[in-house]
Amino acid sequence: MVEHAGIRVVHRGGSKINFREPIITNDSRFLICASGEYVKVFSTATEECIQDLQGHTDLVTGVVLNPSNHLQVYSCSADGTIRLWDFTDGILIKTFTIGCPIYSIYASAKHGGVLFVVVAMPDETKLFQLVAVHLPHSGEQLVEAREMSAVITDVSPHPGTIAFGREGEYIASAKDLQLQVFFFRKQTSYRFSLSESTNKKGAKNTFTCISCHPKDDCIATGHKDGKIRLWRNVNHKKEYTYSTLHWHHNAISSLHFTPEGTSLLSGGIESVLVQWQYGQETKSFLPRLGSAITHVTVSPDGALYCTSHADNKITIIQNCVKVSAVIQGLVKGESVRTGLMVDPRSKALVLNGKPGHLQFYSLQRDKQLYNLDIVQQEYIYQSGLEQFDVVKAAFDARGNWLATVEERKLKHSELEINLKLWAYDEQTQSFVLNTTVSAPHEARITAMCFSHAADDQTCTLVTASLDGHFKAWQLFEPAHTEEEGPSWACDFVGAYHGLTPKCCCFSADGSLLAVSFQEVVTVWSPASWELLTTLSQPPGVIRDLCFGRLSCSKYLLGTTAKKLLCCWNLLTCSLEWSTSMNVSLLLADPLSENMAAFCRQAGSTNLFVFKPSEPRPVFSHKALSSGKVTHAVFAPRDEMLESCEESVQWLNRSQLYFLTSNMDLMTFSTKAEEDRLMASSKQLVIDESVAVTPFYLLLGKHRQQQQDKQDTLSSLTGERTQLPQGSVAVKEFLHTPAHVLPSASFLCSMFVRSLLISVTDREENEPAEEEMESEKEEDSEGELEPSASRQEKAASCLQAHGYESAAPALTRAQERELRRVRKLDHSWLSGLLDS
Repeated sequence: MVEHAGIRVVHRGGSKINFREPIITNDSRFLICASGEYVKVFSTATEECIQDLQGHTDLVTGVVLNPSNHLQVYSCSADGTIRLWDFTDGILIKTFTIGCPIYSIYASAKHGGVLFVVVAMPDETKLFQLVAVHLPHSGEQLVEAREMSAVITDVSPHPGTIAFGREGEYIASAKDLQLQVFFFRKQTSYRFSLSESTNKKGAKNTFTCISCHPKDDCIATGHKDGKIRLWRNVNHKKEYTYSTLHWHHNAISSLHFTPEGTSLLSGGIESVLVQWQYGQETKSFLPRLGSAITHVTVSPDGALYCTSHADNKITIIQNCVKVSAVIQGLVKGESVRTGLMVDPRSKALVLNGKPGHLQFYSLQRDKQLYNLDIVQQEYIYQSGLEQFDVVKAAFDARGNWLATVEERKLKHSELEINLKLWAYDEQTQSFVLNTTVSAPHEARITAMCFSHAADDQTCTLVTASLDGHFKAWQLFEPAHTEEEGPSWACDFVGAYHGLTPKCCCFSADGSLLAVSFQEVVTVWSPASWELLTTLSQPPGVIRDLCFGRLSCSKYLLGTTAKKLLCCWNLLTCSLEWSTSMNVSLLLADPLSENMAAFCRQAGSTNLFVFKPSEPRPVFSHKALSSGKVTHAVFAPRDEMLESCEESVQWLNRSQLYFLTSNMDLMTFSTKAEEDRLMASSKQLVIDESVAVTPFYLLLGKHRQQQQDKQDTLSSLTGERTQLPQGSVAVKEFLHTPAHVLPSASFLCSMFVRSLLISVTDREENEPAEEEMESEKEEDSEGELEPSASRQEKAASCLQAHGYESAAPALTRAQERELRRVRKLDHSWLSGLLDS
């Protein structure tokens, strides 16, 4: 986290949730996993994130439940600390400082007050050891754990290669071709080795994962050749045996015994969860889980299974029968060829997802909304097989249309390209394929953009290609009535002196189109497709083009391969200014005049936010990222910020997101914004038995509104006489068995009579209420009488007592006070006079 001028660079979702094996709580209600620098708590029923446990300053490398308290969890991190959390309330209880990076963590109920962690060996960077950390008893929140003892040396840092066996009697570790077992009672360790043999496919016997039977003397190990070995009698070094199970055709990623030890679960690249019956030859399968399995875990009560997948997904399964929930994070592939986009309708982040798909990711909820299948072909997980992939995508201004480009390059064949136009369907709330254009260009498409004019009735799509042409596509009505709806067709083909177009961009109002042909920028009129002007200085191949917005709409900016940032004035058709800057990415904020330029310098990336009309940057940030930033996007805010500082105002309307070279999604946040988010999160009252979901919050708000409405009605109507809840008839009717009750016609009259209010009760209440009712009636009658009649009555009353008619009339307040005095009890005064 970097702090600069009141603005900090923070992770805003998108972290890996499949980095380490998740855990399920004892009651199977929550799933806890490491996610970047945070620990996330999900509801297994609703898939919603319940808590974000924040406190670590580096990557979280493992989580484990506290054996002595089922409501607490330990987490370890590369920052050298172990933290104890109350995951239901999101409270940090205690922090234990180790002093060196921790790579994995383990705990056992048999070893109270001791945690086992994997750390680097002293003076070594590639060798690791398993050490026992004795947690000190202290009332302070920050404690230094000094008492550590080595258990096993030369272990793997991967957490799936170490496991406890027989309820904590021993711990086993697998690395390369060696299996080590340490017995705590004997304080001795045994080593077992495998020969470095290979099968017909060249796969080796190398250990990949391990799991120990909870009750029997049995250790299951997974290997690169797809085999599972069951080791027995490991407490006798010379009498051990092992048997082999084989179904997987590739390396096994994870193994896990069920809590009772009746089954063994295994998973790998095949996306199939295999359940082996322990002690039998039978096995069952749960196939088509979506992508390669990286981790397998089981809830302590055995009710739920859980698998982590390579596409940053966690699947929750009920007893290896059916998938009950899917927690999908931001899918991180090898590259984001489409770049980052924002859906104008859902305000979701859109980019490449799993192969052949676009993913729509909610930035506010840090959750994937849905996947859109673009290729519409089954993906085959086989190395070396070339398949269609999405390389370009673009939205129109209203979000009604989505354009995608997919391509595939086979050996000894030409490049296959498909251009697809998708229409948004209001009924299904998703995009539906409208038009498919096979081979829209003769070579690879380099750029694609829609006309940004939101009020323009005609929507235009422009594609540029290495074949030397750019094409304009428009929506046309069908020529014949029997055809279904409008479709897209090519309206214009443009070129410039045989040069290759690199990028294209529409102006904000859609009246101009800029297309770069190597070192020349051409400006066209989309209304007539006439070439208006060319801009060709200074020299250098144009890499990016971007029009200014709002008051800066007269400017056109571009970057060149010769490390120049240029700004042209479209009114004078001349170069306004240029500066030497190695810009790797240039983009404009659609809601303001601001533009962002990511620049490479000395192995790091710097950010400059500026307005084309002003020479001084609005905001700058040095050493933003150690790698190259090639993807970024401005996302509109739901609520506008009201920052007064000049260096923060560029974040008022939009928020800037960017992807680092490590595929981490980052953004900029102000302190005021974080304080507001923290305050809003504290206002949510979380029911301990119900997970907080949008539906639950809506229902809770509705219930509160109903309660307020009922309270208002009850205050208006006054108190009502309570029905006799405890009458004999009601109790008899509700508690007597149905087969011995008399007929319903007989019970009905008796039941209705019991609900009626008796006359004697009413007569007792009448004298006490008579005086209050008469007073209310007098007040109401006095308020309803017109002022003239009220004055006449007052005058006649005064004349009867001998006063002149010219005496002033009493006000309403005086009349009310007079009635109150008249009803007072003055008997005490007569008693005083008699005495």
